[in-house]
Amino acid sequence: METVLILSCTNRPDSNTLRVSRVYERILGEKHVPSLLFDLSILPRDIAFSETFGKRTAAFENIMKKFIAPHRKLIFVLPEYNGSLPGLVKTFIDSTHPREWEDRHACLVGVADGRAGNLRGLEHLTGILNYMKVHVYHNKLPISAITNIMDENGEFANEVQLRTCRAQIEGFLKI
Repeated sequence: METVLILSCTNRPDSNTLRVSRVYERILGEKHVPSLLFDLSILPRDIAFSETFGKRTAAFENIMKKFIAPHRKLIFVLPEYNGSLPGLVKTFIDSTHPREWEDRHACLVGVADGRAGNLRGLEHLTGILNYMKVHVYHNKLPISAITNIMDENGEFANEVQLRTCRAQIEGFLKI
């Protein structure tokens, strides 16, 4: 069975995005599906200048070889930043060539403290991924009011939310 890569799409320390990513990791584990968590906080601090326009450091190359190259199924856990996606996510993608993403499958999860669960950011990322010929799973899950539905242990206090996440994963694994 292939390993699913979970991308925690922020470099914010102790983020709700990382907590949701870990929930997805646990759900995949319950289903005996191997997964790997990629916390974007490990990206080079100067990525916007060191990794673009055909330049690539050995450290970034190792990140690509470990996290992106071997994985065909990706789960993006995407926080809302200023009504869209974090600039770090776009910078990371812009530091790669579209062929490095082609023909993969992506599942998108939005995380926000507001009411829309980062729907706008999910749509922005969908457009970017479609351009790079990534197949985006139709069931995009916006998770709203995140601070109200997660407990201090990083678990969903709301069983309905957990069931919704499980259902999204089940559908994604079928493709």
